[in-house]
Amino acid sequence: MDYRYHCDIPAQDGLNALPFNPCRLLDLKFLRLDAGRAWSGESGDREILAVVLGGTATFTVGGHTFPDVGARADVFSGKPHSVYIPAGSAVTVQAAGPVEIALPSAPSDLVAEPYVIEPARVAEGRWGAANFGRTYHQILTEISQPDLPTRRLIVGETYTPSGNWSTYPPHRHAFDDLPAEARHEEMYYFRTKPAGGFGISRVYTDDGYEENYTARDHAVQMMPSGYHTVVSAPGYTTYYLWFLAGTQRTQGATEDADLAWVGRTIPTLRALGL
Repeated sequence: MDYRYHCDIPAQDGLNALPFNPCRLLDLKFLRLDAGRAWSGESGDREILAVVLGGTATFTVGGHTFPDVGARADVFSGKPHSVYIPAGSAVTVQAAGPVEIALPSAPSDLVAEPYVIEPARVAEGRWGAANFGRTYHQILTEISQPDLPTRRLIVGETYTPSGNWSTYPPHRHAFDDLPAEARHEEMYYFRTKPAGGFGISRVYTDDGYEENYTARDHAVQMMPSGYHTVVSAPGYTTYYLWFLAGTQRTQGATEDADLAWVGRTIPTLRALGL
């Protein structure tokens, strides 16, 4: 089996691309601009959600201009601003100060206008409990933003505390078998706090493949298939931007049958305040 599901995305000034990508639908680019600098490009046949990781910029998408998008200093400083960029759009990003922007994308035939997702529209909450508890931001999902048009993209953020597990019990979304499971590719883009930390991202498949990847700043875990889970090293919070694409926006996942019992303990653990 010749799999490789992980890499680091370059984080140089300007637009950075993945060195390789096993996914058919999903892609990721990373944009870093210094104050006053600009970048222009085209979305082509893909829809893009520009998630401002830190800093502020003005976006011009087609004939629409969205000034001063962004407020948080970094991914650990509040909810994000994001800009939905439809397929077939010319795009210019003008940095007000130093800015970092993630650009997850997927194929799209949707005809739509661009729009901004303000932090107030981003749902937040907690998944899991005890040492597999973690917090999330739902930026663009069917559940939290059903009125916002998108063809395929599903996007959010997860914060996994020191020593905790995330996406646990591990799950997969490999087959269209609703309501239990929906086929989606997924990627995680990682940052850590304090800087220099790490987590471990595990991916494994039903046919016996397994990899355990050290998730540091700008690491990317790509999951065209397989069960997946993440753990943060003690002393560090692990952030990851997660984004999915498939034939539909409805989410559904199947947990690893050998570990699913752990999820059933969540109500009891939460009742104990854990």
